[in-house]
Amino acid sequence: MTDQQVTLSRLAAAGFDIDAFTEEQQEVLRKLTPHEVAVLLDLKHRLDEVGPEVQAHSEIAGGALF
Repeated sequence: MTDQQVTLSRLAAAGFDIDAFTEEQQEVLRKLTPHEVAVLLDLKHRLDEVGPEVQAHSEIAGGALF
């Protein structure tokens, strides 16, 4: 497996829907440096941690932003 394939595999394992990206976008993801991948995965993890609270607010408030 090439480094570029490993990058996409890591992103997919973290929950990124790789197939939803265009081929051009996938190429950008393939070319990320290991540091960039780590930052992206960290950001996704932090966003996922607060996701349920935000989702609950949108369900309770009918999608109103507050």
